Amino acid sequence: MTDSQETPTSNEGEPRQHRAIKSFVMRAGRMTEGQQRGLDQGKPLFVLPLTDEPADFDQVFGRTAPRTLEIGFGMGHSLLEMAAASPELDFIGVEVHRPGVGALLNGVLTQGLKNLRVYDCDAIEVLKQCVADNSLDRLLLFFPDPWHKARHHKRRIVQPAFAELVRSKLKVGGVLHMATDWEPYAEYMLEVMNVAPGYRNQAADGGCVPRPAERPVTKFERRGERLGHGVWDLKFEKVD
Repeated sequence: MTDSQETPTSNEGEPRQHRAIKSFVMRAGRMTEGQQRGLDQGKPLFVLPLTDEPADFDQVFGRTAPRTLEIGFGMGHSLLEMAAASPELDFIGVEVHRPGVGALLNGVLTQGLKNLRVYDCDAIEVLKQCVADNSLDRLLLFFPDPWHKARHHKRRIVQPAFAELVRSKLKVGGVLHMATDWEPYAEYMLEVMNVAPGYRNQAADGGCVPRPAERPVTKFERRGERLGHGVWDLKFEKVD
């Protein structure tokens, strides 16, 4: 999810300044025993610090492997499932919601996963500061906040500047995979991405792709399907 708040300047009557778009909205939440265990025991092992220069992920993971970064993994169920199903791949998750980070880390500890690391700070800062250019094989953005009201569209994470930032971090042939359960947001993302330089829509008709098998189906999505709600997947490949 994204957040862009307006803060007035110190002098009355002067234009209000806008903060940069963030990849999240901070939410409070109670911690379960398992989530707290995840933070207490897992954070020193699996949470990476925000640095001023790109991380050496070969050193972090102890190997060279295809790498996927997910922005906003929520409670971490999908990311855990993907990492467990593909031990030959490395995964990096970014999330600021403490219960979600704790839940993911508890899962990592319980399942003994070695191919997953976490940043618990703003994803835009992580991309800009910690991820080397041309280094990611995939970037996942599943069910970001659509900011339904028109006056809030500026808070959406999917913007031309975001598309360009992601493109700079993907390898040629790397894929930006997005999913949303709100059709107007899917249409908006298509408008942004179909004109973004350096990308190719993997849907032959320039629209959405069928649900990829590699994206796990969440409980939220299953409930939505029972209620007749749709989910739209978009895949854009970096071509240069």
